This record gives sequence, C-alpha cells and structure tokens, in this order.
Amino acid sequence: MTVTTRREAARSTGRAVGSVRASLLVVEGLWTWYRRNWRATVFSSVVTPVLFLLSLGLGLGTQIRAGAVPGGATYLAFLAPALLVSSAVQNAAMDSAYPILSGFKWQKTFWGLVSTPITPGQIVAGRFVWLAARLLFSGIAFAVVAAFFGGVQGPSVVISLLAAVLAGLAFAAPIVAFAATIEKEGQEFNLLFRFVVMPMTLFAGTFFPVSQLPVYIQPLAWITPLWHGTELSRGAAFGTLEVLPSLGHLAYLLLWLGVGLVLARRSFRARLMV
Repeated sequence: MTVTTRREAARSTGRAVGSVRASLLVVEGLWTWYRRNWRATVFSSVVTPVLFLLSLGLGLGTQIRAGAVPGGATYLAFLAPALLVSSAVQNAAMDSAYPILSGFKWQKTFWGLVSTPITPGQIVAGRFVWLAARLLFSGIAFAVVAAFFGGVQGPSVVISLLAAVLAGLAFAAPIVAFAATIEKEGQEFNLLFRFVVMPMTLFAGTFFPVSQLPVYIQPLAWITPLWHGTELSRGAAFGTLEVLPSLGHLAYLLLWLGVGLVLARRSFRARLMV
C-alpha cells in the first residue's frame, strides 16, 4: 500500500454519504454551474414574464373597461399573480426537458454522479430542491417588479409565491420522468411545448377567467396544474381563498408532484443502474 493510498484510507469514514448530504451535493454542483452561467437563463426566467406583465398589464390593461375584471381590480393586479404561476410552470418545464436529457446523453453528468456514492434517487431529490430554489428566487424578482408597478396586493404575495413554486414542481415532475426515458435527440419536447405548455399558458386562466371558455373546453383547463396554481395564487392576492377549494387545489398539485417524483426515481434507476 502506497503512502497516498494509506492517507486516503485514513481519511475515509467507511460510510456512504447520507441521503440529505448527497442531495445537497447535487444542489451544490448545480449552483456552481449556475453562478457562472446565470446570464444565460435570466432572460427567460425573469425578463420575459416582466415584459408580459408590462405589455399586457399596463398596455392592454388600459383598453379594458372598468368593472370587466372580477372584483373590480385593475387588469395589472388581475394578471400579476397568475403570470407569477405561469412563468414558474414554463421555467420548470424548460428546466426539466433538455437539461435532463443532456445529463444522460450529451454531457453525461448523471453517469458521473452515480459513479460516486450518490444514488439516482438522490440525484432526483437534489435537482428538485434546486428547481424549487430557482423558481422561488425568480418569482421573488418578478414580484418585486410587479409591486413597483402596483401589481402586488399585499403580504399575501408570499402565498402566491409558494403556489407558483408548487405548481412548477408539480408540472416538472412527470416531465423529468419522461425525459429520463428518451434515448434519441428529444424531438418529443417540441410536441410537449407546442401542444401542452403553450395551450395551457393561453387557456388555463392566466389572461382571462376559465369561465369565459366554451363549456366543453373548460374541463381541459381544470386538469392542468397551472389552473390550480393560478386559482391559489389569485385567490390569495384578492383574499377570496376558501378552505375546501384551496385544499382541493393543494391535493391535486401534491398528487401530480408525488406521482411524478415516484416515476422520475424509477426512470433514473432504470437508466443509470445498468
């Protein structure tokens, strides 16, 4: 045994990394990358929703007659809490598609991680902790700008932020599970964004109440995590939350998140433990 080997053996504890520590190591790795490359994501995660808020809330909003918005609020105040959720869901979807495929196929970072004591399940946990942090800080930045222009109603924005993060995680979980199964170049994501994310953004209550849709289309909006997150966020902003509906929205989002996480862990294990 060489001197180097003896020193390494002396430093070793003989114990595997704990689950929490392993997940935090994944978060640390993602943070190390992000603090060097944050400029590549700031436009899509913060600037784009702010531009939507200003162009629609202040621009289009001036053309909406008084009293047309439920509760008599301005269109800016009506739009801000929903756009907070919508931007979180879109950012979560983007972060759960090609970056996951890249970790398996192009950069192969997941293969490097499982060559250490970190398990596939811990990789999934770490990525979702990181995603929650990113969504929270992006949401805070958006809320600060919205508050400057009068789009925040008060301290209830904290509830809106939590609703946005939960909706984003709930939508991201099954996408991560799906992305982990893709072997080719990810053309499937084009269909996801074109036929799921975009229609959901337009018709799930962000820009106008779902009740204005045709009756036979409304159920399609109700099944989306975006609508449930929007109802929580907007209800908190306007003080109209009721106990039973709120519990129903929370249960639905948590169901999406829980099932998605289970499927994601299985997909990661099936792909990496070979």
